Amino acid sequence: MDRPEYEPLAEIAVDEVSPSRQGFTLTGQGRDHADYHMDLRFEMPLDVRTRAVLGELLSHSDLTISRRPPQGLANALRQRRAARGGGERAHSP
Repeated sequence: MDRPEYEPLAEIAVDEVSPSRQGFTLTGQGRDHADYHMDLRFEMPLDVRTRAVLGELLSHSDLTISRRPPQGLANALRQRRAARGGGERAHSP
């Protein structure tokens, strides 16, 4: 069975990038006009030059956050739709 496609949750224009202990904190505003705060962490140390270059690149970026519902959720939604349409009813385990 194929998994559902990824669905975009938020599209964010990054306004500010601040260095943190293990990466960066990005803040920005989404198309929905909500403010977003994202932490980006690396499992390896970054030297000063790499940190500066990454910070500059990230400050000129836009982010799209997408998700694919967990497989159990997709099945539950399919069963609910089938039950509403007069098809097979979902049964509790």
